[in-house]
Amino acid sequence: MIYSNVLVLNRSFFPVNLTTVKQAFCMLYRGVARAVDSQYKTFDYQSWSQLAVEQRDDAIGLVNRLIKIPRVIMLVAYDHIPRTQVRFTRANIFARDGNMCQYCGEIFTRNELSIDHVIPRSYGGKSVWENVVCCCFTCNRDKGGKTPRQAHMKLLRTPRKPRWTPLNRLTIRDIKCKQWRPFLDFIDASYWNTELLE
Repeated sequence: MIYSNVLVLNRSFFPVNLTTVKQAFCMLYRGVARAVDSQYKTFDYQSWSQLAVEQRDDAIGLVNRLIKIPRVIMLVAYDHIPRTQVRFTRANIFARDGNMCQYCGEIFTRNELSIDHVIPRSYGGKSVWENVVCCCFTCNRDKGGKTPRQAHMKLLRTPRKPRWTPLNRLTIRDIKCKQWRPFLDFIDASYWNTELLE
């Protein structure tokens, strides 16, 4: 329970990160953050600890009472939106490609996929975003150590470095806590309604 996720907002109520319940309580207690309810009302540690606990499974036991778990906190002195680079990891490659084999187009579970180098390493291909794709075991075996052209296979999409961060990918479908909904609706609305540049 203390390692479950808590949504972290900046001072403008914009989501910037996820943290654990344990870390959220530490930030509340130190005064670095305030707990936030779905009506955008904020609470310091003292006022939060006085709130009534509605469900025992959404609370942590102290020596003499229960304290409600904050599911959303706001950083008191942080008003930026962090810019982070997308880490080059297997999980992010699978996320970029939607767990879809980039040769046959079928969707698989992650343990049924591998990573394929479009230009094989034996031909000087590098392990970079632009040269790796999700690939099912069958297509990977068929392609072998050849280029897609040599193997008579066609890529569905040209691989590129994604522009999202893990938090930008968090959408309404991914909400684990109903308390996050008002804040993530804002992400979806701002994404779809921002004017695009030429």
